[in-house]
Amino acid sequence: QLELVESGGGSVQAGGSLNISCKISGKITNSGCLAWFRQFPGKAREMVGMIGGIAHIAESVRGRFSISRDPADNVLNLRMTRLSPEDTAMYYCAAGGCTTISPEGFRDWGQGTQVTVSS
Repeated sequence: QLELVESGGGSVQAGGSLNISCKISGKITNSGCLAWFRQFPGKAREMVGMIGGIAHIAESVRGRFSISRDPADNVLNLRMTRLSPEDTAMYYCAAGGCTTISPEGFRDWGQGTQVTVSS
């Protein structure tokens, strides 16, 4: 089981950029995927993107958000640009298989970090 800890959330104005990170403790298998999800109030978690065995970026953030991993430090990054108030959510990193974009396919989760975009 992996331990994941997010950091870097905060408040930013619309049009701005923000980087959030996820420190991963434990061994990541080559066949697994690392992902970012977000959750709006009262809504289910939705995938922002994942990397690993499969690369995927949600259409709603494509061209604005990018995911990268620093294997040396075992850190997963989410670079967010051209943010809008509609991106305001709790952001979670997760680890699991690469078979689905559904949260049910991911076993290990961080505690989440809040991103708030003001207009």
